[in-house]
Amino acid sequence: MNSFYSRRAGCSVRWQDLPGSGDPVVFIHGLGCASSYEYPRVVCDPNFGARRAILIDLPGSGYSDKPEHYSYKTGDQARVVAELLDNIGVKTFWLYGHSMGGSIAIETAVLMQARLNGLIVSEPNFHAGGGMFSRSIAAQSEPQFVEHGYAQLLAAETSAWAGSLQSNAPFAVWRGATSLVEGASPDWEAQFLSLSCPITLIFGELSLPDKDVDSLKSKGVAVKIIPAAGHSMSWENPSALAQTLSDCLTGKKQPA
Repeated sequence: MNSFYSRRAGCSVRWQDLPGSGDPVVFIHGLGCASSYEYPRVVCDPNFGARRAILIDLPGSGYSDKPEHYSYKTGDQARVVAELLDNIGVKTFWLYGHSMGGSIAIETAVLMQARLNGLIVSEPNFHAGGGMFSRSIAAQSEPQFVEHGYAQLLAAETSAWAGSLQSNAPFAVWRGATSLVEGASPDWEAQFLSLSCPITLIFGELSLPDKDVDSLKSKGVAVKIIPAAGHSMSWENPSALAQTLSDCLTGKKQPA
């Protein structure tokens, strides 16, 4: 585990730099998650191809610090990712983000597109309003969620996601969810489509049908489907996700 002090977040941010070949793939996790928890199984899979991988725990999550004074907005998180990559001297890279991490990855890509080989996002937020999960959190006040809602959420969660959720500060989860509901300007879809690098959208088979998939396909965006998986594809089918990421990096098309 590595660490650097982020001036933007005012805290230490920690990440894993796993050795391998080629330009690194930078991983950004979703709301209530942590890359150190979510992605080791994916990047260690033979299908990933022994590539270098950088797994970032965003401020408020996992092994990174959890300052109360920080906003946890997607735009600020994107700037922390850019700050980290500048700090460690990454010249060119691939970027992958899941769910809220996909939205953060889109904003990071806009900031760093001159150095970006390609952007891959899985089931991100493309528009303001959030998803069912983030809306239910943001519907509470921050004090309500911190004092009661977070514990209730943890108590009700039976999936593997509970393990990473409990590594997140409750105020960071609430502020992240609120940022998704508030959205970005331009919205994340417009920013995604504005990029000049290769862009790919990944969806779990069990999350379909989805209007964003249909809309972006019609606009020429490459879409790849992870079989036998839904939103939590990194632990529902990690080998298939590893293979799909490898295909994106090599330009291999998914069978129809």
